[in-house]
Amino acid sequence: MDAMFNFPLHIFRAYDIRGKLTVFTPQVVAAIGYALARQYRAAEQLKVVIGYDARLSSPQYAAILKTIFEKEGLDVTDIGCCSSPMMYFMARQTNGNGVMVTASHNPKSDNGIKWILKSEPPTPEQIKDIGNAAAHDYITALETPRIRGLNHQIKSDYCLSYQQGLLQDIQLARPFKVVLDGLNGSAGRCAEIVLNRLGCEVIALRCEANGEFPDHAPDPSLAIHLEKLRQTIIDQDADMGIALDGDGDRLVIIDEHAHIITADRLISLFAKICLEQHPHAEIVFDVKCSTMVAQTVKALGGTPTMIRTGSSFLRSYLSQSQGRAIFGGEYAGHYVFNDGRGFGYDDGLYAALRILEYLSQFPKQTLSQLLSAFPERYCTEDTYISTYRSEPKNVLQDIESLSHQSKAQLSKIDGIRLDFTDGFGIIRASNTGEYFTVRFDAANPLQLAHIRHQFVRMLQDKYPKIAQDISNIH
Repeated sequence: MDAMFNFPLHIFRAYDIRGKLTVFTPQVVAAIGYALARQYRAAEQLKVVIGYDARLSSPQYAAILKTIFEKEGLDVTDIGCCSSPMMYFMARQTNGNGVMVTASHNPKSDNGIKWILKSEPPTPEQIKDIGNAAAHDYITALETPRIRGLNHQIKSDYCLSYQQGLLQDIQLARPFKVVLDGLNGSAGRCAEIVLNRLGCEVIALRCEANGEFPDHAPDPSLAIHLEKLRQTIIDQDADMGIALDGDGDRLVIIDEHAHIITADRLISLFAKICLEQHPHAEIVFDVKCSTMVAQTVKALGGTPTMIRTGSSFLRSYLSQSQGRAIFGGEYAGHYVFNDGRGFGYDDGLYAALRILEYLSQFPKQTLSQLLSAFPERYCTEDTYISTYRSEPKNVLQDIESLSHQSKAQLSKIDGIRLDFTDGFGIIRASNTGEYFTVRFDAANPLQLAHIRHQFVRMLQDKYPKIAQDISNIH
């Protein structure tokens, strides 16, 4: 029983399982394996694919899961070192059942697990259930033999199958010169091959999988991680830069001037691409996205729908929309196509290919010219601030009670979001309850400062430290 109390339930998050290797140990992985096997068997799903990312511990952890799954009666296909999108693609052969050992864009000191059951990502409740079940299996898992000394294996048959799926979907009317940064994750090499086969000239940076991540964590959302890519675009006079995160489900695009394109502008572009073929359809985006996204979708004749943050929620919404929602995007860089093309999951490479395909239809147009229809916004990054031991629920309730003074439209889909005439502010509690995330967006600097001040004003009397942190956000 003592072992149960040492089990790290905090690694079971709203979207996946993820934690530092000091707590995400082989024994914890084994306990999760038993719980996952039971979940698949309870759903009468006995065939599962397992893939893993570039992290040094990932082959070992995948082998542990495979051993336990087979012990529990599952038929397992090991697809080797791959991206999460490739795992999703290959899981179509096992009725949409697959497990990916990955910590995505996190530092090398972390690892984690994502999975799908009948093509659906788990709900937060299902993840919590797996955590509780794994805690009960922890004592049994402590006796599981350790598997060591495994190398990363790239299994060419599965890679070729995934590549062929992309190549059958995408048609380029002209080639491009592209700088591709794989950030030493598990998606770079495959992306390089696909771009080459489409006729592009590819300058590849960090496309070999290396779980040491020698330069930095495989997180393209941080501008400092994109300096090498941006400089290479200038040096090589390239048409575009593409950056993929550690497991390939997130994308950052950089134009020919080495300017980083925000997710808000990309979602607006993807909405335009999809609505041209499917007028009046629904476009989905998360609560962190700019006011511009909804305005753009409406102007294009579509129906904008805002949902809570989390790529798993995005995928579930699209799959359950019965075709009404044709595209979904997240501020974090997840893009999901549901327009009769693509496969209904977030694939950074596929999203980049859709941009190239659309741009190729305009022989003399550059990416920056294509995106000029969606002007830059004045916005802050998604900023983390301490709760200072305040109860997040109480803080959000207090903001809500005062929000009428700001004359803004209130949304409680995920945290508190206030929409003003041409901008918004949002404050959300983290899944752990240890901090808030805050973001502001506006059409001009004065409006941005005004929106930020509204939040400071509502917090300064009762929560002065939180208010001060928000006032310092720029």
